Amino acid sequence: MAFDDLLEANRAFADAFSLKGFDGIAKAGVAVVTCMDSRIDPLGMLGLKPGDAKIFRNPGGRVNEPALEALVLAVHLLNVNRIVVIPHTKCAMAAQTEDELHAKINELTGTDSTWQRFHVVDDQRKALRTDLMKVRSHPLIGERAEVGGFIYDVDTGLLNPLD
Repeated sequence: MAFDDLLEANRAFADAFSLKGFDGIAKAGVAVVTCMDSRIDPLGMLGLKPGDAKIFRNPGGRVNEPALEALVLAVHLLNVNRIVVIPHTKCAMAAQTEDELHAKINELTGTDSTWQRFHVVDDQRKALRTDLMKVRSHPLIGERAEVGGFIYDVDTGLLNPLD
């Protein structure tokens, strides 16, 4: 079956499960917006553990409408007072244009994909500055949380602050 390995791993996880009764707030007061890239361990790279932070992941680690929704809820209901936005080096969303990505998907699927927007990033630093401003100027977040932007280096594991 397609999911047997995952269900077996879940049973092992459940045998050692230690988060029973956890209230779901961010114990360290942190919310992270980052990319869905599997090279990123959002908790590990910040020295956090399960229960410390709220994590929102999407292609490119962008602050889009769903991310803003999550951040507003996190700030008001889940103990978040620090928000970090963390795109990363070697991101597929920053490595090609929207047209190139559509051409690739069209070729792989044999279907026109131009109706689906992929929100590629042509300048990561500029996009990160824009995303930080979205969070800082949001009327439901504003000064309720400190906001920082970093670019994660997938080759070194280091966070580089936006200058």
